[in-house]
Amino acid sequence: MRLSPEDLAAVRANLREQRVFREEQLRQIAATARAATPAHRRRTAQDEVDLKLAASARMVLADVEAALRRLAEGRYGTCHLCRRPVDRERLMIVPQARYCARCQQVREAGR
Repeated sequence: MRLSPEDLAAVRANLREQRVFREEQLRQIAATARAATPAHRRRTAQDEVDLKLAASARMVLADVEAALRRLAEGRYGTCHLCRRPVDRERLMIVPQARYCARCQQVREAGR
């Protein structure tokens, strides 16, 4: 089932909100790192957590940006592997999804 214009508007708004959230998250992590004094430059457990959070935020941000590009290009909602439409319910929950649920399971099983 293809997404309605209303669905697409909701997905676009959700993706834009996610983009703003991830960009702010990355700014806060960077500001925290810059605020550390030289005496506190040793790697701490919090530094490791921040590095992992930043990496995760960058990955999600890249996925969100890619989904916004697909929307703009009219390619949104098609599975990258099987080329079938991704279920509406999946896209409403995970708007940056590149794969249908079946292909996502296959990809995860192959890891």
